[in-house]
Amino acid sequence: MQQKIRACLFDLDGVLVDTARYHYLAWSRLAQELGFTFTEKDNERLKGVSRDASLEILLEIGGLTLPQEEKLRLAERKNTWYVESILKMNSQEILPGALEFLTECRLAGIKTALGSASKNAMTILNGTGLAPYFDAIIDGTKTSRAKPDPEVFLLAAENLNVLPEDCVVFEDAEAGIEAAVRAGMASVGIGSPDILKQANRVIPSLAEMSISRLSEL
Repeated sequence: MQQKIRACLFDLDGVLVDTARYHYLAWSRLAQELGFTFTEKDNERLKGVSRDASLEILLEIGGLTLPQEEKLRLAERKNTWYVESILKMNSQEILPGALEFLTECRLAGIKTALGSASKNAMTILNGTGLAPYFDAIIDGTKTSRAKPDPEVFLLAAENLNVLPEDCVVFEDAEAGIEAAVRAGMASVGIGSPDILKQANRVIPSLAEMSISRLSEL
């Protein structure tokens, strides 16, 4: 469906590492302090969404309206708890197949980039030892618009000096797949085909991906 694939762009949470549980525990703790329950089902709505947008969803679930100053304080509070958790991360928390596929891409001359909304991406990449596997890292400190806006992936392609149509995005979130579509890129969903309907292909994990399967896209 496209020219030769020249670059693979990866989301972080749920694709390369599993930090979703740390996010959930921190948001759940915040909700508890605010006097309501935040469930794992509620947490699905936060996948691939920026911190500020996630807080808005959390407050909507709790039926709360707060001044901007208080919202900034709460977002920072949640982030402090989250960072305390991810500072303890190491290579054991890399998801199955991720390291192998990143290595395979680089050996095949395919460029790699991270495209994540996380402002803590470098902390995670350094802790797990994944940082050296990327030619470009675009995270929440370098973007102004959250997925499904395609900004993060377009910036990654630009940094790699490749055209959007020569890129494949690996994402576990519906918003991320939509961002890839809007960027004019092929996409591989990591997770459920029922949720990631817009992806060109859906697989359970990167353990199912290889360069030969990539060429089938």
